[in-house]
Amino acid sequence: MKVTLFDFQKDALHLLRDKLIAARKFASSDNPQAIAFYAPTGSGKTIVMTALFEAILDLPDDQLAWPLDWQQQSDAVILWVSDMPELNEQTKLKIESKSDRIYRVNQLISIDSTFDAERLEGGKVYFVNTQKLGNDKLLTKEGDGRQYSIWTTLTNTAKANPDRFYVVIDEAHRGMAGGRGAKEAQTLMQRFLLGYTEVGLVKMPLVIGVSATPKRFMDLLEYAPHTVHKVSISPEDVRQSGLLKDRILIHHPASASAAEMTLLEEAARRWAEMTDEWAVYCKAEGEPVVWPILVVQVENGTEKAITKTNLSDALDVIENAIGRRLREGEAVHAMHDTGDMDVAGRRLRKIDASRIDADKEVGVVFFKTNLSTGWDCPRAEIMMSFRRAEDHTYIAQLLGRMVRTPMARRVERVAALNDVHLFLPYFDTKAVNSVVESLQNVEDVPPTETGSAEDLVVLDRRSDFEDVFEVLSDLVTYRVNASRTQSHLRRFISIARSLTLDEIDENAWEVAKKKIVTWLSGQVDALKSNGRFTGLENNIVKVGLKTLAVRNGSKDVATESDYSIDASSVDVDRLFEDAGRALSHGLHMNYWQENADRDALNVKVEVIVLTKDHASMSALESSAEVAFDELYDLHKSAIGKLKELRRSTYEKLRLATAKPTEIPWHLPDSIDFRRIPSAPNWERHLFVEADGEFKAELGTWEAGVLNEELGSNATIAWLRNVDRKPWSLEIPYETGGEIRPMFPDLVIIRNVHETYVVDILEPHNPNLADNFEKAVGLARFAEKHGHLFGRIQLIRKRPSPAGGEYYARLDINKTATQKQLLLITSNPQLDALFESSVS
Repeated sequence: MKVTLFDFQKDALHLLRDKLIAARKFASSDNPQAIAFYAPTGSGKTIVMTALFEAILDLPDDQLAWPLDWQQQSDAVILWVSDMPELNEQTKLKIESKSDRIYRVNQLISIDSTFDAERLEGGKVYFVNTQKLGNDKLLTKEGDGRQYSIWTTLTNTAKANPDRFYVVIDEAHRGMAGGRGAKEAQTLMQRFLLGYTEVGLVKMPLVIGVSATPKRFMDLLEYAPHTVHKVSISPEDVRQSGLLKDRILIHHPASASAAEMTLLEEAARRWAEMTDEWAVYCKAEGEPVVWPILVVQVENGTEKAITKTNLSDALDVIENAIGRRLREGEAVHAMHDTGDMDVAGRRLRKIDASRIDADKEVGVVFFKTNLSTGWDCPRAEIMMSFRRAEDHTYIAQLLGRMVRTPMARRVERVAALNDVHLFLPYFDTKAVNSVVESLQNVEDVPPTETGSAEDLVVLDRRSDFEDVFEVLSDLVTYRVNASRTQSHLRRFISIARSLTLDEIDENAWEVAKKKIVTWLSGQVDALKSNGRFTGLENNIVKVGLKTLAVRNGSKDVATESDYSIDASSVDVDRLFEDAGRALSHGLHMNYWQENADRDALNVKVEVIVLTKDHASMSALESSAEVAFDELYDLHKSAIGKLKELRRSTYEKLRLATAKPTEIPWHLPDSIDFRRIPSAPNWERHLFVEADGEFKAELGTWEAGVLNEELGSNATIAWLRNVDRKPWSLEIPYETGGEIRPMFPDLVIIRNVHETYVVDILEPHNPNLADNFEKAVGLARFAEKHGHLFGRIQLIRKRPSPAGGEYYARLDINKTATQKQLLLITSNPQLDALFESSVS
């Protein structure tokens, strides 16, 4: 693969692999098997399937991590079935762009009306769409020069290779056609599952259904006899991956109006702004420039016109908004019912939807309805629709195709680059709410925050607080369950490799490999010196056999003898490869090469013995954990200066532990925020809107505590610590044996004796069940990191002896309080501590 899969994509790939291993053992037309692969829009289903195709036809990227019973099938046949030719073309382009082992020229083949073959050829991926499979289509008929119908070809292929003919039914990118067209497509899809006796088509023995939700493919399987194996990706995994935009901002007038060109002008301005923002960001990060696209949905046409929308006026408005003429080829259209267009002397060239994203000249796309069907264009970030409010469901479905991130990751530093903008001149507030409601349907769109542009805003750093932000950069935060747990050996060799590749420490990789080889040698010597090695070695190099003698014609059985034979070198080599999987990164080969002057078999056996001995591996893991931390601490300053993408690699390694680990707290240049326009204005916040203000609706307790803090002249600035944002201050706590994150509400910055002091304040209702558990989590955080902070307080509202109420503050950043908190196991004990410690 040309790309690295996300952890959740690797999990799905490995599950598909395991299901295939089981399914293809039994696959036949009499015992057909089906794998239902469900994953929400934006999860990278096609990329996962591409990795699977590579593993079937060639070898998987992470071959050492795959079980030995996985067998490649270089002569396998893969048939991809969708209901539109444009979808197949897009899938072909994506496979070609992501795979380094499957080639478009001779392996990715579209089945057209001239196709005629007895069987599909092995080692290839074929594409067919249901529009070519109707009874009246040439492909389904014999005669007139055609020797085989497509049904005969498929039947012959299935009978010849039942365990290596994979039919992929693409229900995830199903077309938007309704009524008769949709029913006919579904009927044709079902023929692959049910067979079609009228033309001799057998049930396809091995089917993989790719779908956004279980319902779509299971509907097809309703009457099918297939044994079903299920694989799924959760929407939450996709949301956390950074593959999707964070927010969809809907811009609309207070009441539906004819101000369509006004909103188009605003959309074009936003397009120009995002173009500039992407250029600045990509230059600073050393990334290829992202060129965002403005998508303009026009009205349907009439007998005399392609569209009721005045395209000439639309182009004039766009050019006036951006302050320049559109370049030749920059404006295109994707309407099926015409070719290139002449619009008031300007050429509006036609482009296939599947070609838009790759064509960097494209900046503005006019279309009617066809872009919603399986269309992927991560560069499409601004959309303007001339459609009326009754089209809200369709618009929601279209937006589901526009929320993929151009870099396949979240942009940390500039929040505005994680947004998609939708401009709807003919939608009032009620109609916009209908769009928002439709966007909650995970089947058609990904899980992205959606709302009116009046409520969803971007906040920038206050320019006069740079010294405050510098102080905050020295603090730490946690990210609970943010990365997949890895072995410490894998983490250590990975960080060393990265440090060398990033030219931070050119010797780190080689030094780490030599250090690990030394550890391996030390563990082997320890096993030999304590006498355990010989017994463990014999379990590998010797195979014990028993001989039973059965007297002919009798039930008498006698043990003749027990003896052993030498293990085959093939078995030893297989165990050696298994050891390599356990150590990772080819470390078994490093050890073998370091001991090249010794007997090769003995060296291999030593590695096998080590990886099968729990005590030895535990010792190696402990050494690697210490070495990782030392190497990270030595270079964390240089790591912090890396570009965003590379820095995130180190953070993932840092976090890939079973127990939560701290990382530096990086606050971005801007953050996204939700508030209503009428929310109260608060002074001295670290991030503000373009007008310099910060508006927020705070809870009663948060507002009361904040007013007390802002009443002090010592308070310089503060931060509303929003839950579960990539930039949030996060603290781990344990509940029910599970580690979870907490997000204290307020971070306060005070000037104490000409020094900035950072406080963590958590107003918390004592009636909540997790009260004492969060208090203990704060105590553990303070015990380890309290020296970086001033006050760390758990706050409650209590009756005052003088009448009324006041905010009682338990200061957790005191050693005596920490000792008491670490002993409590219930809310009543925490209540008692408040009573005794807070006046």
